[in-house]
Amino acid sequence: MAKTNVAEFTQQVRQELSRVTWPSRKETLITTGMVFLMVFIAAAFFFIVDQVLSYGVRLLFGLGQ
Repeated sequence: MAKTNVAEFTQQVRQELSRVTWPSRKETLITTGMVFLMVFIAAAFFFIVDQVLSYGVRLLFGLGQ
């Protein structure tokens, strides 16, 4: 494999970056909003599961009376 110098590498990087399809501001905001929504849903789900399991363990072992 041939080695490239810094100038060639920089040129190749610029070529690749020009081929990238960058998302629009609107697409970025929508995607960010969806990520936050999914994080909230996952956090709520695991909170509820944790509370149910905690209640079941307390009920099973008779703790918290």
